[in-house]
Amino acid sequence: MKTKIKAEEGKQELTITREFDLPVELLFKAYEEPGIIEQVMTNPYATAKLLKFEGKKHGSYQIQSKDAKGNIVFSANGTFHEFTPGKKITRTFEMENAPLGVQLEIYEFEKLTDGTSKLSTHIIYESVEVRDKVLKTPFAQGLSMAHDRMQEIMNKLK
Repeated sequence: MKTKIKAEEGKQELTITREFDLPVELLFKAYEEPGIIEQVMTNPYATAKLLKFEGKKHGSYQIQSKDAKGNIVFSANGTFHEFTPGKKITRTFEMENAPLGVQLEIYEFEKLTDGTSKLSTHIIYESVEVRDKVLKTPFAQGLSMAHDRMQEIMNKLK
């Protein structure tokens, strides 16, 4: 997988890195444009819809995915604490239909060359136990697939 996840034993955090063949401005756009966010979050099993998105400091968001029958399969929300275009997003994230609590996510966007960039994500969970529970799910595969989808979608906008 191109998406790298580092989980140190006994820590309640993850560090995730991924390099993209995208300029940093285009990579950031995938995190600030509702239509693109919905495309990235949609998969063969469920269609995503942003119910709310305020990409700014003290703004909030809510996203939901439904299967073909209209059943909610994923619902999450959070608040933005920092939203610096092209540089950094700090937000909370809470899945509404899973007992995993609230996590803090810090996204840092780095220009590598004019056509490539790196996304570094630091996620802090409420406890080591919660982090380990997340790691036992298909989290890594799902995130990697979402990153691959993001690369494909954003390639069309180059």
